[in-house]
Amino acid sequence: MEAFRQSGATVIASDLKADVAIEDADFSKNTCIRLDVTQRQQVHALQQRIAAQCGPVDTLINVAGVVSFGSAQDLSEEEWDRVIDINLKGSFLTSQAVLAGMKEKKFGRIIQMGSVVGKNAGNARPLIDASEQSKASNVAYGVSKAGIHIMTGFLGRETASFGITVNALAPDPIVTAMTTAFPANLRALIPVGRMGETSDIVHAVMFLAHQDSGFITGEILDVNGGMWSD
Repeated sequence: MEAFRQSGATVIASDLKADVAIEDADFSKNTCIRLDVTQRQQVHALQQRIAAQCGPVDTLINVAGVVSFGSAQDLSEEEWDRVIDINLKGSFLTSQAVLAGMKEKKFGRIIQMGSVVGKNAGNARPLIDASEQSKASNVAYGVSKAGIHIMTGFLGRETASFGITVNALAPDPIVTAMTTAFPANLRALIPVGRMGETSDIVHAVMFLAHQDSGFITGEILDVNGGMWSD
């Protein structure tokens, strides 16, 4: 957020646990609004309030997400639905909500948060150590991120003629609250010799969001220290 503010952008964030409700949002004072990205009505209500006060959204960064661990055999239907709804459905609903305004402006940047797990079918190595799966992202998480990757391609092709680009990052692993339990033996496999920092993601996002990046769309940018390349 700070990098965009420093570039002169008006930044509005949303979070499920934010204090300010959509109907009370005053974007001259409030920068973080309570939103459940799995609820289409809420997503569109926030988009409409932003458009009324600030004009149409021209840059959308989809970072809402949850992680999930464990084996496919033990995965509950409820956990599958939770992960897919937040990670995949949420990213689609927010992207869908801003498209009309971006088309009207003939400019837009949508940046999704995928994952290397959506490409490599997971970091766990059950043949070597079956217990690794309990500490590594599971099939629901991987499917949600793979879905984001293909959605990025579809949206990128569909909106390219309107001056809109849609791209995604495929990071892993980044030092956040979600990766505190990332196994040391898997961390040792990162070719650059360290886990990623949030600054690594910020630099990639700012690059894709720049007005001069208009010839890049439908791309999945690997930001993972060499764990995967294609």
